Amino acid sequence: MQSNPSIVVVLGTGGTIAGTAASSGDNLGYSAAQIGAAQLIAAVTALADAPVEVEQIAQIDSKDMGFAVWRALADAVSRHLERPEVGGIVITHGTDTLEETAYFLQRVLAPRKPVVLVAAMRPATSLQADGPQNLVDAVCVARSADARGVVAVLAGTVHSALDVRKTHTYRLDAFGAGDAGALAYVEQGQLRRHREWPTSEAHGLARLPRDVAQWPQVEIVTSHAGATPVVVDALRQAGVKGIVVAGTGNGSLHQELEAALLAAQAAGVAVLRSSRCLAGNVTDAAGSALPAAGALTPVQARIELMLRLLAPSAR
Repeated sequence: MQSNPSIVVVLGTGGTIAGTAASSGDNLGYSAAQIGAAQLIAAVTALADAPVEVEQIAQIDSKDMGFAVWRALADAVSRHLERPEVGGIVITHGTDTLEETAYFLQRVLAPRKPVVLVAAMRPATSLQADGPQNLVDAVCVARSADARGVVAVLAGTVHSALDVRKTHTYRLDAFGAGDAGALAYVEQGQLRRHREWPTSEAHGLARLPRDVAQWPQVEIVTSHAGATPVVVDALRQAGVKGIVVAGTGNGSLHQELEAALLAAQAAGVAVLRSSRCLAGNVTDAAGSALPAAGALTPVQARIELMLRLLAPSAR
């Protein structure tokens, strides 16, 4: 790996990586988002001489992530990446919605410089806090001369924003990438890359209304044994613009749920069919009436559908 001497901008949003607990042995009963990003960076001696700037965008538990923070984060990333002296961005984030923020930023910005989301499974006060090493690894990736696109770095593993997903509730290595596998590994400050950096078409910030209340409402429903039309019918009445369904297996749906979704689609609600499986591609069979989301997870498909609904109106 060749190191880029340019500035790395760290954007803080909170999360477990910034969390604290009353006891150093408590890895569950902590409060997220208690420490600012500047304090987190200052506590990591390995980053003492790194050319780093810090900006706090939000201070939240990522389970509470919302569109307003996404818009502010996208604006900040775009603004800093336009600076020629900035080589990359690191975003401190909670693990619960990291995969959603990563996919959103990649699809909206498709950056040519590295944007690295970093998180932790244990709070900063833990006896075995994983945040400091994850931060060192994230800055390493952000300073890599050939890195580009949005990625996530946790437990020494680099995942593409297009594939990353949380797969475990508690382990330090809680993230995977489905069939795609890891993008790279960080080993003692050296980056070992296995495949290409993420690329996608950029949706563009201009198409995101600044008033997030104007972003189309897209919800997720799940197919399961005994599924009924109740939730879909309620969402239609509430005026949602899109529905993503997490189907069983290859996106298969309970017949009653499928009938409700077909009726919703006929009434003008956009529908995408994904799978509740952790890996695999939803492949359309001949004559499929509900479009498939391909390899997108349900939460990725929700973001994708929202962006498609926004696409006709550039603001």
